Formats: sequence, structure tokens, C-alpha cells
Amino acid sequence: MKMFQYKTTKRDEMIDITQDIQAWIKKEGYRDGIITLFNMHTTAGLTVNENADPDVKTDFIRRLDEIYPWDHPEDRHGEGNTAAHVKSSTVGTSETVLVEDGKLVLGTWQGVYYCEFDGPRPNRKVHARFDGK
Repeated sequence: MKMFQYKTTKRDEMIDITQDIQAWIKKEGYRDGIITLFNMHTTAGLTVNENADPDVKTDFIRRLDEIYPWDHPEDRHGEGNTAAHVKSSTVGTSETVLVEDGKLVLGTWQGVYYCEFDGPRPNRKVHARFDGK
């Protein structure tokens, strides 16, 4: 098992973590199997999405803000970050990605993203586990 740590700099942002995961696979000599990624926070998520056009990240965050506004007048959660909790549950807290011949099996334009919804935060954690050979 491996723990990745990220420092986020904005309230909402998407950080491409694909290369971090791929480097770990290479370092450990993993060949074929699956990587399970789990985000350790209730106000952040993980997703596989396009990594070619940076506007996709901008649009993704904007659309989530439209659906789950930060300052909804009827939110009751005392910390004031209900939108972040709902975004996290919508996006999800885990991803599973295949590994073949030592490489993540992703489509041409796909990458793995850590999605911050309640930043900035100094120490966000993603646990990764490889199962295979």
C-alpha cells in the first residue's frame, strides 16, 4: 500500500495525479493487476476524466458549482461546507484502474484526478493498493 499526499491551493481544483501513480507502479515493478485508489477526505473526490484540454477541469468545477452552490441559503451544516460534501459524494471517493505490462490502462485522453472541493488544504491523502503481480 502507498499513501500519496497533496497540497491544494484553491477551494475547488482538479490535480492530475496520473504520473504519480504511474511512477509508483514503475518503482515497485508491478506488471499486471489493478490499482485501487481511495481518497481519505469527505470534501474531496477522485475521478478519471480527460487530461488533454485544461478547459475540461474548469468546466467540470463550474458545472458542479452550478448544481451545488457554495452559499445555498438552506444549508444547515455548521462548518458551512455542505457543497463540498455533496460534490465529494457525487464524484466519489475511489477509483479502480487496470494495470497491464506495468502501465495504467487508460484511454488516450484519460487521466486520474484528485478533486478538491474545500481547499486550500495542506495535507490531502490518497491511499493506493496494487493487487496483482
